[in-house]
Amino acid sequence: MSYVTVGTENGADISIYYEDHGQGQPVVLIHGYPLDGHSWERQHRVLLAAGYRVIAYDRRGFGRSSQPTVGYDYDTFAGDLKALLEHLNLTDAVLVGFSMGTGEVTRYLGRHGSARGRKAGLLGAIPPFLLKTDDNPDGVDGQVFADIKAAIVKDRYAYFEDFFNNFYNVDKLAPARISDRAWQASFIVAAGASPFASYACVDAWLTDFRADLPNIDVPMLVIHGTEDRILPIDATANRLPELVKDLRLIRVEGGPHNIGWTYPDEVNQALLAFLTE
Repeated sequence: MSYVTVGTENGADISIYYEDHGQGQPVVLIHGYPLDGHSWERQHRVLLAAGYRVIAYDRRGFGRSSQPTVGYDYDTFAGDLKALLEHLNLTDAVLVGFSMGTGEVTRYLGRHGSARGRKAGLLGAIPPFLLKTDDNPDGVDGQVFADIKAAIVKDRYAYFEDFFNNFYNVDKLAPARISDRAWQASFIVAAGASPFASYACVDAWLTDFRADLPNIDVPMLVIHGTEDRILPIDATANRLPELVKDLRLIRVEGGPHNIGWTYPDEVNQALLAFLTE
């Protein structure tokens, strides 16, 4: 088991767990909330078979990484990614994020530059800015996020049940594209996450990435489901082509939030084509 230390809390190390497999150009996979690095399994094996070196890690608070009560903001998350890239001395890397992981990719490239990153991929994108404000009228009303935090405090397990039903659009896609057992596997991973992180990450979802996006100077691929109920496409991915210099948007018709699991053929084909360009 491999770890990189990214900070301390009360004298104890905060460590990020990662797995590093294969040879070739590195592809770094950053998972979504509230899962872990193993949630990329339908991309991981395809990337390895295509000759890539694949690195997947668990965000602080999730999976096998430390579960501190500090650092649940995108400056820190991007710093954790930076520490991993430097620890492995990666160059020419492709950074691929899903859901919350798209925030790490965006903030890292926007703030730290592209010296170690050659391309970027966003699946189920959270940028540019999710919160509805006077200068962001297409965002989501803040009360939605207040209600999510209240639901997590009341009973995070009940919240996760509702969350995953919409994460996978179970009412439309089960059992053909999301089995009951796969749903349960996601729930088990979420239940094992830090209760503190499960709550604190909600505030991070409201991060404004609009200043980061114009600074991204690498090709970017965005893949987003048209029926995404977690991060609606009109509030997120559809706005990105105007904000990034070199960006291609692929819409997966009927796709839910987790398109990597439910539409793996479409996602993997698009991702491999992007990597080989």
